Amino acid sequence: MTPFELAEPLTVADALRFLDPDDSTVRPLGGGTALMLMMKAGVFRPTRLVSLRRIASLSRITALPDGGLVIGALTPLSDVEHSTEVARRAGVIVRTMRRLSNVRVRNVATIGGCLAHGDPHMDLPPVLMALDASIAVAGRTGKRTLKVENLFAGYYETVLKRDEIITELHIPAQGGRRAAYLKCTTGSADDWPALGVAVSFEAEGSAISAPRVVVSAATEKATRLNGAEAVLSGATIDDALLARAGDAAADEAETISDVRGSAPYKRELLRVYVRRAVRQAFEAERPLSSPPPLAREGREGAQGGAH
Repeated sequence: MTPFELAEPLTVADALRFLDPDDSTVRPLGGGTALMLMMKAGVFRPTRLVSLRRIASLSRITALPDGGLVIGALTPLSDVEHSTEVARRAGVIVRTMRRLSNVRVRNVATIGGCLAHGDPHMDLPPVLMALDASIAVAGRTGKRTLKVENLFAGYYETVLKRDEIITELHIPAQGGRRAAYLKCTTGSADDWPALGVAVSFEAEGSAISAPRVVVSAATEKATRLNGAEAVLSGATIDDALLARAGDAAADEAETISDVRGSAPYKRELLRVYVRRAVRQAFEAERPLSSPPPLAREGREGAQGGAH
């Protein structure tokens, strides 16, 4: 690696002063799990890194009275994984962590870093989009709030300016919403996914309302699938509905080819995984008065199945 300056500010205001809106070689540094790999590979050669590690206010998990959560951007993923408040208020995040990379990475990587990096293969962005989460952003010109679904601009691209940093993640109260995240990997269980699907919705008996369906990894950025949401909204869940939702998702998503599979292959994966994710979310923590579980489709336990 080439030599670079390392700044270690103690406040957000000081960190912003070290950033340069006109210099792409100056970057904020969180956990560094992705940035260090880019530097070792020579893809990124910084002149200055602004470490956020000493800003104590950015590392915390706060449970709000209304049922929501605020998570500081520098909070390690392992802290989120083992938080009883996160497990109680947004359990799908904790379940997702179990197959998110490995323990060593989760001990270092931060919640804000995984969003700011803009990698479409990340597991958490689609989950947070399904939960309608937002981020607080601080910059030299002031502060702003962004929905996570509006953060990503393209392949490894976000709408963040060079002199802006994420300070907090806000997850609204989920109430009785049900959620699930499934990913299909072509390697080990914790490998980068060929496809990720996150869903959340409210359910009254067998009727679904306010659904959110998000695809990642198979597309250039984590993306909500409005067509699949429209099919599910207000409908009574059964196998025919799940098939229609899967077909709508496959028709709508602009899948891309890479080393983990071709675009047509990922489109067919999406067709299947939307069905599985909705079914899993519906059956998870199902009230005793709810209808019995839906019939399982064939090969549910096949390679890359629901976990």
